[in-house]
Amino acid sequence: MDYYGKRVATASSDATIKIIGVGNNSTSQHLATLTGHQGPVWQVAWAHPKFGSMLASCSYDGRVIIWKEGNQSDWSQAHVFTDHKSSVNSIAWAPHELGLCLACGSSDGNISVYTARSDGGWDTTKIDQAHPVGVTSVSWAPSMAPGALVGSGLLDPVQKLASGGCDNTVKVWKLYNGNWKMDCFPALQMHSDWVRDVAWAPNLGLPKSTIASASQDGTVVIWTAAKESDQWEAVASGDNNVTLWKEAVDGEWQEVTTVDQ
Repeated sequence: MDYYGKRVATASSDATIKIIGVGNNSTSQHLATLTGHQGPVWQVAWAHPKFGSMLASCSYDGRVIIWKEGNQSDWSQAHVFTDHKSSVNSIAWAPHELGLCLACGSSDGNISVYTARSDGGWDTTKIDQAHPVGVTSVSWAPSMAPGALVGSGLLDPVQKLASGGCDNTVKVWKLYNGNWKMDCFPALQMHSDWVRDVAWAPNLGLPKSTIASASQDGTVVIWTAAKESDQWEAVASGDNNVTLWKEAVDGEWQEVTTVDQ
């Protein structure tokens, strides 16, 4: 869904993206079909509206396309990235405080990060062989550093990424002087099969970082680090259901609801 909850963008194996308008009374309206990929589209992501009406998509065809809406529902390809040599499996826009910046994870093992310049061009940084057998998922850290609300003064925005891969690991990356470096040693390893998705939780400036990872092994692991450069700790769960979990004040995780499959 877009930022305002008015439109849904869907990605499909038919190589198209559809934009659907959703009303308050469960009505929906087909607004646009975006064509340009030459293989299944795995993911779409809306940019923050401060950058205009913009979407990114990634596909099995190895391309990442930035789509821009001109007049209402009139979409065009603003940019096509073809750096990856195999399927691009995951894309994620950075927190808007970092500018217009997109991370992409590919089966070629690499993560690319594209940042828009004021002249309309894009700068590229890369994490080569982040997960050599393939990257399945990427997620940005919140831009507010852990502890910023309870610490002294505002800190510079954080540029960090979490990634999951076919090597069964989760890795954390940090941008140092224009270069991405691994920020967790060793890699976070509790899964026994491919990591399918990672999600960095909002921290609202509180003094802890939290990442969730979901794996082909049937488990979800919650990783937490108390502060910068601390070791990550893990909690795991897996029972074939869709479950909603909540962290209690004492740090214990409690199951809120279960949706039977």
